[in-house]
Amino acid sequence: MFLFDWYNPQSRFFYFILLLFNLQPNKDTVFFRDGVRRIDFVLSYVDEKDGEKKQERRREFEANLEKAGLELETEDKTDSKDQKSYFLKIHAPWDVLATYADVLKIKVPFKVSDIPHGRDIPWEWLSHPFRLPEHVMHPQSDYFTYHFDKTKTDFYLINDKETFFPPSTRNRIVFYILARCPYYKEGRKEKDKTGIKRLLSNGTYTAAFPLHDCRYWKRARNAECESERYNLYKHWARFLCFYKEQPLNLIRKYYGEKIGIYFAWLGFYTEMLFFAAVMGLICFVYGVLSYDDNISSKEICDAEIGGSILMCPLCDKKCTFWTLNSTCLSSWQSHLFDNEGTVFFAIFMGIWVTLFLELWKRRQARLEYEWDLVDFEEEQQQLQIRPEFEIKCTNRRLNKITQEMEPYLPITTKCARYCLSAATVIFWVTEYSPPLSYRLAVYASFASVIKDPVRKIQLVGRFITPQLATSVTASCINFVTIMVLNFFYERVAIWITDMEIPKTHLEYENRLTTKMFMFQFVNYYSSCFYVAFFKGKFVNYPGDYSYMFGKWTNLRNEECDPGGCLIELSTQLVIIMAGKQLWGNIQEALLPLMRNWWSSRRGRHHPENHYSRWEQDHVLQNFSQLGLFYEYLEMVIQFGFITLFVASFPLAPLLALFNNILEIRVDAWKFTTQFRRPVAAKARSIGAWQEILNAVAILSVVTNAFIMAFTSDMIPRMVYLYAYSKEGSMKGYVNNSLSVFHISQIDKPNLPDDDDSFDNSTTCRYRDYRYPPGHDKEYTHTMQFWHILAAKMAFIIIMEHVVFVVKFFVAWMIPDIPSDVKARVKRERYLIQEYLHNYEVERLKLQLSGIRKKSNATFSVETSVP
Repeated sequence: MFLFDWYNPQSRFFYFILLLFNLQPNKDTVFFRDGVRRIDFVLSYVDEKDGEKKQERRREFEANLEKAGLELETEDKTDSKDQKSYFLKIHAPWDVLATYADVLKIKVPFKVSDIPHGRDIPWEWLSHPFRLPEHVMHPQSDYFTYHFDKTKTDFYLINDKETFFPPSTRNRIVFYILARCPYYKEGRKEKDKTGIKRLLSNGTYTAAFPLHDCRYWKRARNAECESERYNLYKHWARFLCFYKEQPLNLIRKYYGEKIGIYFAWLGFYTEMLFFAAVMGLICFVYGVLSYDDNISSKEICDAEIGGSILMCPLCDKKCTFWTLNSTCLSSWQSHLFDNEGTVFFAIFMGIWVTLFLELWKRRQARLEYEWDLVDFEEEQQQLQIRPEFEIKCTNRRLNKITQEMEPYLPITTKCARYCLSAATVIFWVTEYSPPLSYRLAVYASFASVIKDPVRKIQLVGRFITPQLATSVTASCINFVTIMVLNFFYERVAIWITDMEIPKTHLEYENRLTTKMFMFQFVNYYSSCFYVAFFKGKFVNYPGDYSYMFGKWTNLRNEECDPGGCLIELSTQLVIIMAGKQLWGNIQEALLPLMRNWWSSRRGRHHPENHYSRWEQDHVLQNFSQLGLFYEYLEMVIQFGFITLFVASFPLAPLLALFNNILEIRVDAWKFTTQFRRPVAAKARSIGAWQEILNAVAILSVVTNAFIMAFTSDMIPRMVYLYAYSKEGSMKGYVNNSLSVFHISQIDKPNLPDDDDSFDNSTTCRYRDYRYPPGHDKEYTHTMQFWHILAAKMAFIIIMEHVVFVVKFFVAWMIPDIPSDVKARVKRERYLIQEYLHNYEVERLKLQLSGIRKKSNATFSVETSVP
């Protein structure tokens, strides 16, 4: 690379020679014009004609940055391609980096580690096709590290001060300064006029970002530039690398630990999904292979059995009487998911969730040690105070730990804000009910359309029942509603969290995470909970139907068809889950690709000759503070689908597996090619998401037990087979599960408009266990109903206890921290203390020897004087 220095006559001469031959110096550089000082951060702005206030803010802000020790260099708008953007390049010299590394307690290397880290992997040759080159997997050596102390610079391995702090640490330090630097005039203390965030929000600056080290499709020309972005794209972001391991150490080195831990978790989750997907596929195949053994479906489809059973109307007025064999197809479809294998799969998933969470804790503990994050959380809580908290909290008090005055929020103000926050959350959570109202309102319309012979849709009517049509359309409308409500939920959650004024960044993210998940839980899962636990459970019987919101609404509670509600729950789950994943991939991959296609195409041919590094990065998308939050939220919502309702659709883990294989590469592609380089941030875990996953795991055991007991027909079939079947088989189960009602006793408002629809029959059947007309206990529940209810409750208790006992046993058997990691942490702490002790002893010896020499020299001078 040509090291250009305008104040050097030789450089100026060479520059004019380049212009003479219509050549230009390489602009794809991450250094100042002198080619020595590294660009640690870039601010961009547009000089507007009426922007005098903005100019004043910029002058004060940049003056204060220089007072803080930062070095600035401005690129004029005449040098930019759009002829209107200025770029302010920021360099942090050694003194600034050393000072703030001391303040932030950043760990730096002081000795090469002599602790062996290699682990013997059995059958290592089998994993060779999935492995990446060593320089990509381990881009730097392993060192003993310790908090940087500016007074002990000779203790650390400082070969070159310019490269001692890596770019990720440098941009983290500079951003820390930018976030706290004021832009008010000297002598005026205006707390609200502080930090780059406010300058970005009021338009003083248009962007603030650290630079990528090079182009992603080609190595950097300068040998001093790391070209880590190129390695990430080549070995990680391309979809053809989907079967390769992730270079987690390189991700961590380039983007920081917070992004690194996300991809580590996502990769581990995808690996564990493989086992759940295989087991779910086996259960589905079992349902297919046992297709011909489904006696209940055969009876429903039989013209003499199912064709002779007249069923009562499923809604008022619009619904006609119908024959049981019209649900033939749905009963066969239901058997694919509602069979004996489903019980085993539900129990397996309860254990799988525990294994996933416990093994992730071990993986996370290993990463904490390898990435020097073991002692990080205390630093995060004490040091990383949000600038917004410092600005808004004017009250001060003594911190008992640091013995320094710090801002705080009074307890009365905090309680008032929390109460308003809780009330807002409750209001928005309880306001969600559009899909439910839709289902009740349109069911009758579908029933009249599909069953009307005049409309000539009998062929479609044979395959689409009113229940299925309602479920499919309600799921689609629910999905659209979800997308719309997400827009409002996001803004409400951010507004509430900002109102609470959390103290630290970690606290802010955890609170926002909890609120957003509560909103999304209701948003995504409410319709599934309705179908699973409410539909068909509160119908009552033809003479006394139950109505949602009262009889005056004419919205009669929905019924499940004789095939059960499980197939409808499966339909609901597939549409919402698959639709969400499809829409998410379109948003993450196709839209950014289309948005940046023209700019990428325009700059692809030798952009280093036309666009500077800061201009190339400026046109990329900004990675917001909440960017990673949405990635976690998407995966946790998916995790809820494959655990809370997996008993209704065993293929859900397989869909999630395919999606996540694509998701990893799409996210990698976005970070590498579409986003500006984010400011490096530290995190030792996935934060509040860990507790949310634990809560979902516990809830999933309960929901799957209730699905198997109350949504599936498994328990009624088992009770009939072992207690009521005379032949010891399922023959006669369909007839046994339907009760009889006299048509003449049906209230007129409940009868269909078409009086000829029941062909002069005197009785109709409905799904329940009640005594027939004329019995002493007419239309009251039979003993079989109570036997089935008792069996359901017993099944729930047994399944929950079995799964929870196994879960707790597995959690107890698998320690959160591997024993070898514990030993290494203790060994490293011991060695660090020993090295520090030896360093202090040697330092003290040198000081004492210096004092002794000085005193001896003084004594010799005094004695030589006559």
